[in-house]
Amino acid sequence: MTTVDTVEQADTAPRVRGRRSGVASGRIRTVGMYLISIAIGVGIWQLVAMQYGSALVASPAQTITAAKELASDGTLLNSVIASSRRILIGWGLGLVVGVPVGLLMGRLTVIRQLLDPYIEFFRFIPPVAFVTLAVVWLGIGESSKVVLIFYTSVFIVTLNTIAGVLSVNESKLRAATSLGANRWQVMRSVVLPATVPHIITGARLAMGNSFLTIVSAEIVAAQVGLGALIWTSRNYGRIDWVFVGIITLGILGFVFDRVLRVVSTRVLRRYGVKL
Repeated sequence: MTTVDTVEQADTAPRVRGRRSGVASGRIRTVGMYLISIAIGVGIWQLVAMQYGSALVASPAQTITAAKELASDGTLLNSVIASSRRILIGWGLGLVVGVPVGLLMGRLTVIRQLLDPYIEFFRFIPPVAFVTLAVVWLGIGESSKVVLIFYTSVFIVTLNTIAGVLSVNESKLRAATSLGANRWQVMRSVVLPATVPHIITGARLAMGNSFLTIVSAEIVAAQVGLGALIWTSRNYGRIDWVFVGIITLGILGFVFDRVLRVVSTRVLRRYGVKL
């Protein structure tokens, strides 16, 4: 090993350690800010509960006690599992259908002109408007809830995918074609990588809307689920149970979105998208 190599390694090592130290301190700072934010939120929540009383606003301590009560007999866990299953199945189906349809509509003008009127019509009708029809047509089983979640997700994913396809630089498409790429190769090598960020954005938005829909669907046609838990709690006058259901929905959505962000980061890196 030469003297130059030794000097270069000596210079590189401190930079690597400094970079790692900076990343670690950044993560610690982020966690610290999260904890401070949560502490402030809980403090405000406690003040509001003290102001209005337990009949209107359950305090943090009452909510924790109610959560333990619901967890002890398995009600909370069963509700979380039921709602999560419905959301993931309906959302997943929305991705499976929405992405290919969006790619085709973005690339083929004829298909876009044929399907665009239906998408523009139905996407403005909220899923809650179809709750009654879903129950009448599909019953009170899992199908009605899954279909409503699918309805919520598919249009969001489709529109974001179309936007991604239409945003592809035309010069890249012409360059790939001039090099002899056929339609499938252009789609796989040029269009899809450029559309992935839009697809991921659509997936995250669809996930958020799925949580909005699941509550309405479970209130009308479910015995188990977080929406059903909130509605049942209201019937029994248990405000603390209502708070448990609402907070659990928020935590569940936060976890789902974080997992989706981690997966999305890896997918984006795979396609060479800079973060």
